[in-house]
Amino acid sequence: MKNTFIHKQAVIGTNVNIGNCVTIEDDVIIGKNTQIGNNVSILRGTRIGENCQIHSNAVLGGIPQDLKYKGEYTFLEIGHNNIIREFVTINKGTISKGTTSIGNSNLIMSNAHIGHDCAIGNNCIIGFSVGMAGEVTVEDWSNISGLTAIHQFSSIGENTMISGLSRVVKDIPPYIMVAHEPLRFAGINTVGLKRREFDSCKIDELKAIYKIIFQEKRNTKFALELVKSEFEQTLERDKILNFICNSKRGILKGIEF
Repeated sequence: MKNTFIHKQAVIGTNVNIGNCVTIEDDVIIGKNTQIGNNVSILRGTRIGENCQIHSNAVLGGIPQDLKYKGEYTFLEIGHNNIIREFVTINKGTISKGTTSIGNSNLIMSNAHIGHDCAIGNNCIIGFSVGMAGEVTVEDWSNISGLTAIHQFSSIGENTMISGLSRVVKDIPPYIMVAHEPLRFAGINTVGLKRREFDSCKIDELKAIYKIIFQEKRNTKFALELVKSEFEQTLERDKILNFICNSKRGILKGIEF
């Protein structure tokens, strides 16, 4: 390990492979069987789980790019089985939430940036050069294509597919695809849902729910009441209703079915 610095107070698990010119600061925890490439910087307050791959030139746990940050002690928590590719940067939290969190089994492609206090779920794909501002929430099984820019405080629901070069300034409810400029609903994420073994009846149910939500001309509140009255209670129906009810930025617009 040429020119590698590992602070004596860092906790390194068994069978961790560390490349050349790596910096690992104090109060860092790295789980077993994790692989760390050349020129990686892992900064204080970072926790990394087991069986992760951290590729060359990644910077994990850097201070927030937020002028409100005043040096408070915060964290970056990364789960197990994640692949973090070249030149990825992930900042730790601020006093707002205290922690930036990455779940398990995510693929974060090269040059992506994840800002302070973001919360990424499990099994997500974050494409190359995705730029994610602070306090963004990304739920499980989301697929964000390359060069997408995501506004701070945005929420992205589970099982969504976002097309490349997108500009996300509104919340994106679960189970859908979004595309075009300005970004809008482009259908149900049928391919992704079938891969997750959603059957055709469930996909048809989701299509019918979103047809009401995006075609109702009066207002969103009325559309949600209509969905609640016309569809039996299911896990998926309630996830859609709860997501939209709790949206702080409002959801993106639809298209004609």
